Amino acid sequence: MAPEAKTGNPKTREVKRNRDGNPPWTVAVTVRQEGRRISVIEITVGGRLEGIEEGQVVNVTALTAFAWAMGDRHGVSFRADAITERNWRYIGSGHSAGAALLAAGIAEDLAMTRESKQESAAEEWGCGA
Repeated sequence: MAPEAKTGNPKTREVKRNRDGNPPWTVAVTVRQEGRRISVIEITVGGRLEGIEEGQVVNVTALTAFAWAMGDRHGVSFRADAITERNWRYIGSGHSAGAALLAAGIAEDLAMTRESKQESAAEEWGCGA
């Protein structure tokens, strides 16, 4: 699903704002852990989402999972600092091509580490698919 701005009031469809004044966006992302079924998770991210389209492979930065419960309902919600195009390589950042590739590799390693921590947390909470 394409990114959607979160609305606060269902009647007025007024867009919510986070504490920085930016609208939070919801992005549905399909994930698949090795040997498991494909799952769809909805990730909330603040700020602008440029160039993200349905069906696109993306990088998710600083993904955090939160367990929640309201009465007899419970689940896990997800937030991220950023969702960017998979091939984004710090273009226009002032870095040399080599430095941009190194930074992208570090970002990818961090994303894999966060994903591993998320999987551990999901198993601990009993939320595995």
